Amino acid sequence: MEKRIKNQPDFNQIINSKEPVVIKFDTNWCPDCRRMGAFMGEVLEEFNPFPLYEMDRDEFQEISSTYKVMGIPSLLVFKEGEKIGHLHSANAKTPESVTEFLTTYFK
Repeated sequence: MEKRIKNQPDFNQIINSKEPVVIKFDTNWCPDCRRMGAFMGEVLEEFNPFPLYEMDRDEFQEISSTYKVMGIPSLLVFKEGEKIGHLHSANAKTPESVTEFLTTYFK
């Protein structure tokens, strides 16, 4: 399940989930974000059903700064309002690295 977060109230509600959720920070101009998008569906099949949300890092600069999203794409895992995991862009370039990261929280 992929949904785009459009505002701060939705973000706040989503990260307060009792179960872990993943937010992918990206932008529309980022080649690595498009590359991740090409393999993400395959990765998510291993974790079905899967709570994945997306948000534009440039559009939400304050949130991005608060959670130290310096590079994109970045995957952040939240549970009950706390950031419990962060896969930085440099480590999110392959399906294997993303799968390994997600396995920590969802298997």
